[in-house]
Amino acid sequence: MTAILKTRVLKTRIIKIGNSRGIRIPKLFLDHFDWGEEVELELQPHQIVIRPSQGPRQGWDQQFQVMAAKGEDRLLDDVAPHQTTWDAKEWEW
Repeated sequence: MTAILKTRVLKTRIIKIGNSRGIRIPKLFLDHFDWGEEVELELQPHQIVIRPSQGPRQGWDQQFQVMAAKGEDRLLDDVAPHQTTWDAKEWEW
């Protein structure tokens, strides 16, 4: 991450891009956040929030480590309720 931004608010223009409209985000802002090529936009009352795009299951590795450290990563049931005798005797991994 670059040095702390002194400017937190910057005016920019809405420009025409084909049939759409867009804004230019200054390089200083983009370098500060290092978002990559894809972002998410969220519409909130009176504002649009831009944030880095999050892939499915992002952060799961860290959460699994926290669960393991707390001992919360064990099976909840000794035997699955839907298990059949075939599951118990015939199936091998």
